[in-house]
Amino acid sequence: MNNLFKALSHPVRRRIIAMLRAGPLSSGEIAAAFDMSWPTVTGHLNALKEAELVSTERDGQSIRYRLEISAVEEALAFLMDLSRTGKMDEEEPL
Repeated sequence: MNNLFKALSHPVRRRIIAMLRAGPLSSGEIAAAFDMSWPTVTGHLNALKEAELVSTERDGQSIRYRLEISAVEEALAFLMDLSRTGKMDEEEPL
């Protein structure tokens, strides 16, 4: 879960997630939306993939990225539980 929150901490990654809510996109389509170098975009995509927020599939010569709702749901459940109780469940490790 630490990777998930670390990935969500960057505004570019949050924007990529918002873009993927509409459906899968190729790495080129994602990169075209940003004014930054290809390696920088790739780094953001890799961080999202490591956090299991996105999955990839090969589409001919390109890679398509898809939002993984289960990871988002897990983060939301954690935050909702935290806000409801004001503290974490004592059985769960930090």
